[in-house]
Parts: sequence; C-alpha cells; structure tokens
Amino acid sequence: MRRCIIFFCSLIMLLVFVSFDGFFLNQRVPESLKVDEPTEVLFPKNKTVLAKTMVEPPFLGSSYFGFKEALAFKESSGNYFVTNTLGYLGKYQFGVGTLRLMGVYNGTRFLNDPILQERAFETNIARNKWILRRDIEKYTGKKIQGVEITESGMLAAAHLAGPGNVIKYLHSLGKLNTKDAYGATIFGYIQTFSGYDLSPVLPRRNPKV
Repeated sequence: MRRCIIFFCSLIMLLVFVSFDGFFLNQRVPESLKVDEPTEVLFPKNKTVLAKTMVEPPFLGSSYFGFKEALAFKESSGNYFVTNTLGYLGKYQFGVGTLRLMGVYNGTRFLNDPILQERAFETNIARNKWILRRDIEKYTGKKIQGVEITESGMLAAAHLAGPGNVIKYLHSLGKLNTKDAYGATIFGYIQTFSGYDLSPVLPRRNPKV
C-alpha cells in the first residue's frame, strides 16, 4: 500500500512539472521586449579596465582636496599613524626639521593628532608657495624634460625635496633632479601632481601652525 502511494505521488508530481514546462514553452516574448540588435551600454567606450590587483589612489578631482589626498596616498597610503624607516611622520610624511619650522616640536603628539597633521600640511603648502612664488610665476606653463611645469607639480616636489631643491631643478632645466632614499624624484612629482588647483591656499611668509 505504501509503495502504491509513493508511486502515485511521484506520477502526480511528474505530470505537474510536464504541464508547467509546456506552459512556459508556449509563452511568447512581447515584441517590445525583444532585442534584435546590439544596444548601447552605460560604460566608457575604448577604455581599459584596470585589473583588480592594481592599487590606485581615489580620484577626487583636480581640487586642492584631490591634490592633498593624492599626495597623501603616495606618501603613506593615507595613514595618519605611520612612521617610515627614515623617521618621517604621519599621513604626509613630515620630517622633524620641517615641523619645527612651522612650530610643531612634539612628534608623538603630531603623529596622534590627524587635525594637527592637516593643519601642518596646509601651512607647509602656504610656506612653500611663498618661497617659490617667483618661480611659479616664471616657469608655470613651460616644459622641462618634456613635462609641463605647473604650480601643483612644483609644490608637490617641494613637499618631497624642499623648495630649495625645486628651485635648483628649475634653474638647471632639470639637470639637478634630486631624489629621496626610496627613489622618488623631483621630476616624477612634477609630472605626477601636475594640474591641480591650489588657489585656495595663499602664500604666507614663515607661517606657523
């Protein structure tokens, strides 16, 4: 008796599935939903898709905010609390000597204070803008070693190697190309960080945080 019940239940389920299959096979797709030719897609044409393994900074536009975040990514991957092997501190990798010029004398406090680090970065940009003001006016728009000189490129290079070395680079037309212990060069920073709008930061003589 039990086997008969199982058999009839199986037969009923099979008939149900067959009837549903026939129902869906007989359904027609409305003309408005048919696709007869390739359609436009919402994706840039002729663009290379970056591999998932590639690491790139977030693109935040060409504003001052975009500049400082791109530079921070280059310096420390945006980490406020890191110290590198040479003792440079924080998100923007400041040296102790540069911090003292801006009135910051406590490295531990600086490393643990993101707000202070942001203020120090803007203060240093204003300071370097003052030092480089004549060279910014003279060289912006010109090309050295095939790369156009921009204000943001010069200021990024000044963050790397100091404004004095940027002046030497410009006056030597690229022959004095200082690099740091990790191989980063003035040329590379001028090229990488060109074209940002740093007008919100005004030049200041000997500014303090």
